[in-house]
Amino acid sequence: MTDVAFTPVLEAVRATGWTSTVLDLDAVTGKAAFLDRCARALELPDWFGHNWDALADCLRDLSWLPVARGRLLLVSGWQAYAAARPDEWATAQQVFAEAEAYWNGRAEGFAVLLTVAGGPA
Repeated sequence: MTDVAFTPVLEAVRATGWTSTVLDLDAVTGKAAFLDRCARALELPDWFGHNWDALADCLRDLSWLPVARGRLLLVSGWQAYAAARPDEWATAQQVFAEAEAYWNGRAEGFAVLLTVAGGPA
């Protein structure tokens, strides 16, 4: 469910021709739950292998999604997961950063924003 606090950001992003998705990590306690939440929020394809490499592959090859000018992934509720599983969270951040770097300078953009204290950061 999309938090109402994010609505203005999501609407502004969509007005530019980008799509936006909220990845809510509230109550995520481990890698399997994180990857399941990604699969659902991002509507990852059936071939998604529920591992870090498969997530990285999906974020670099967005051919399974409709064409868009760019994509914003707004990550909320991540703090507890980051505190409980810092190594896993570091890997997730690396996957997100590599996806952003891959799409940088291309016709389609890709960005990840982490929310802090109930609102976008």
